[in-house]
Amino acid sequence: MKTALITGAARGIGLATARGLHEAGWQVAVMDWDGPELAKAADLLPEALVIEGDVSKPQDVAAAVAEVTERFGRLDGLVNNAGVADFGPIRDTTFERWRRVMETNLDGPFLMTQGFTDLLAADGGGAVVNITSISGLRASTLRVAYGTSKAALAQLTLQQAVELGELGIRVNGVAPGPVATKLAMAVHSPEIIAAYHDALPLNRYGSEDEIAAAINFLLSDKASFITGQILAADGGFEATGIGLPALRS
Repeated sequence: MKTALITGAARGIGLATARGLHEAGWQVAVMDWDGPELAKAADLLPEALVIEGDVSKPQDVAAAVAEVTERFGRLDGLVNNAGVADFGPIRDTTFERWRRVMETNLDGPFLMTQGFTDLLAADGGGAVVNITSISGLRASTLRVAYGTSKAALAQLTLQQAVELGELGIRVNGVAPGPVATKLAMAVHSPEIIAAYHDALPLNRYGSEDEIAAAINFLLSDKASFITGQILAADGGFEATGIGLPALRS
């Protein structure tokens, strides 16, 4: 039975990914630094291995490797989904805020993939999916740390794909566009929603399950000859130019 580890799995895209894999017959391990929320998520994932830890801390990564090795003895898929968002003007972004974003969004996927390389390579090669963002592909205001971390993660994905391919490990990225999470819907005003719809050819936000489906496809054998790619699951957002409300029909 195939096994996957999903980080940042206490909620949102990470939890949706873990549930989709579980329903497809995978064994899953879920990792997050939010213990209480992780416990709630575990109730939805029977027999899942639950790991409370911070992907930016080498000691926590080493502990996760040991737990997965002891419980499953293999790893076929790794989803580096854990991330933090920090939005604000460049002049107000302190170095501490910058480092917090980089430690989780960039250092975490580096440490996790490095730590699990041997397990991923053991049975002929598994797959890694790094969760970047449309903010790493096109710039916007107030995202200097977040957007830069996600752009760097996209490049890390390519570096990992080129080198780890020799071990049979595929590495791809998924770059979600606007997703209708509970948090987004709580803070996005009608004006923001209208502006996003103007810039999205599909004229709607994506869902967590839709992003999870893209991730789980890249983990599957159906994507066996796909590596080194960044898949924008964004409703066409990356393809658009400048949105002009005056032209909205």
